[in-house]
Amino acid sequence: MNSSVKRVPIPKNGVDYRGKVVLAPMVRSGELPSRLLALHYGADLVWGPETIDKSMIGTTKRTNPVSSTIDYTRTPTNSSRTQGPAARESYIYRLHPARESRRLIFQIGTSSPSTAVEAAKLVAPHVAGIDVNAGCPKPFSTSGGMGAALLQKPDHLASILSALVKEVGEVFEIGISVKIRLLETAEKTEALVRKLCGTGITGLTIHCRTTPMRPRERAIRDQLQMITDVCRTEGVACVMNGDVKNRDEALQLMREFGADGAMIASAAEANPSSFRTSEEGGLSAWREVVHEYMKIAVEVDNKWGNTKFTLSQLIPGKLEIYRDVTGSKNYIGVCEALGLEHLCHQAREVDARLGLSTSRDATVV
Repeated sequence: MNSSVKRVPIPKNGVDYRGKVVLAPMVRSGELPSRLLALHYGADLVWGPETIDKSMIGTTKRTNPVSSTIDYTRTPTNSSRTQGPAARESYIYRLHPARESRRLIFQIGTSSPSTAVEAAKLVAPHVAGIDVNAGCPKPFSTSGGMGAALLQKPDHLASILSALVKEVGEVFEIGISVKIRLLETAEKTEALVRKLCGTGITGLTIHCRTTPMRPRERAIRDQLQMITDVCRTEGVACVMNGDVKNRDEALQLMREFGADGAMIASAAEANPSSFRTSEEGGLSAWREVVHEYMKIAVEVDNKWGNTKFTLSQLIPGKLEIYRDVTGSKNYIGVCEALGLEHLCHQAREVDARLGLSTSRDATVV
């Protein structure tokens, strides 16, 4: 490699995105068990789901002795939920320091440099990097000036990144990165990328769709070569995202467009063994993946609603077992439906800790 090639230094506790195939940030599909499952199947790094800065500020941080996780929780503000024995703290974010910490990127939803810094400092000691979501097109994000709304305010977005680099990245010695979408023209995209690369970030992920585009619409890669060239000139690692099906395709696209890394989203949601190459066995059968997921989910006392959702993504919907599993009310019900007798004892303990009834007429939680 040419020693004159510019590279933004990777901090001591950070991670270089170059050469990595990673799990995309996904609401619900990016929770702790899904991240650990992706790592099990070979993901190099995992992004957590976008977490709003203001939801993190004011949380209580605890080390969970049962799951060995670090949990950030808050008490519900709705008075009707804080009455009686059913009152429970809400999990805002969970991470497993021993199993993912140095490979975990915390993605933050923000519209303010000050709140971004305040929230990022809470998790910075336990992650390998902080990533700003500047690409989410959903109203819950853009209406608050976050996500893709930041693309229309390049100077403001740059100020958020600069603040994070100076007050979080340099202090905790981790990398700061950003995830964006394509703008209306290549010229606007190029100008944005150059501005953001000048803030001191170590990585930039480009989702190869514009803000109005939906996931079902084919990714646009016409600007990708230009973006990777700009990032390389500025010394910033460039990760591509959009319609990446598996590790083999990721590596091929990285070579074709000069991207430093690639991010897998929907394909990993459906089957995280997509992180394996064909030489490593390629996609595993859904049952094997589900069994591994359930093992992890009970190990970390995952929220039942999230476990049920994830299983609905991993199990083919046309199978009879899909209805049996998605109709279950608790962990023991799923283990019995799937024939996971070796997990039944552990499942009952998790149900008890989570307050899930084990009766057959239990109410869905």
